[in-house]
Amino acid sequence: MELFHTQIGEHAIQLICQSEALMCIMRKNFPAADLIVSKPDIIIYIKEGYGISFVDYDVEITKEVDSISFRRADYLIEAELDYRYAVISVNNELALKHALMNMYSSYVVHHKWGLLIHSSCVMDKGKAYLFAGHSGAGKSTAAKLSMPRNLLSDEATVVKITSDKVIIFNSPFRSELDRTTGAEENSPLAGIYLLNQAVDNHIVPLSKSNGFLHLMDKVFYWSHSPEEIGGILQLLQQLVNSVSICELHFQKNDTFWELIS
Repeated sequence: MELFHTQIGEHAIQLICQSEALMCIMRKNFPAADLIVSKPDIIIYIKEGYGISFVDYDVEITKEVDSISFRRADYLIEAELDYRYAVISVNNELALKHALMNMYSSYVVHHKWGLLIHSSCVMDKGKAYLFAGHSGAGKSTAAKLSMPRNLLSDEATVVKITSDKVIIFNSPFRSELDRTTGAEENSPLAGIYLLNQAVDNHIVPLSKSNGFLHLMDKVFYWSHSPEEIGGILQLLQQLVNSVSICELHFQKNDTFWELIS
């Protein structure tokens, strides 16, 4: 059995695993914690050999008196109701990444800390800029075109939301781009841009209500109770009240930065 300590956002996480292959995957994708704490925020025991390869994104949720489970064809999460401890069984590397995203998203929503948002995010001059949109809109493209600026995420952005500020943290949940291209420090969010590839660069400001509607389906979350949904909506409302939201129509080059930075 091997222990691995990492940190996501402000949360200390202890991963326990008997599989050398899965441990190598975690060490490759997650930064080792600089400081090992005696009481981690989240403890996860990881098992291999579960289920079959990815079929679809459908997740079956079962809530008991003192536990909750999330079951997909390629992974099973069995967690305490406060998400501080869980056993995760996975089929392969993709299942491991998606299960950990599910677990972490559930934790930050439950504790009203923030959200995990389907987007890319880039830091420029000490501020973070979040790029969201429908599948194929260009989130990873915008991230690639933004280099050599520091990348905070290319798939799932870690967003801390309070009543007076929004902070973005380096995300280990990556799709195409290596997490080592990211910045270790956190950054205040300067704006949210909904992407549309176009023949010229221009920005269309959105109202708070319109921005809210566009972001609702961008949150990584597996709904299981009205209370949790209410918590997500409250966090989203705080987010849109804190930063500007615009449509960004952009050419497939880095000139769009002239409009936003």
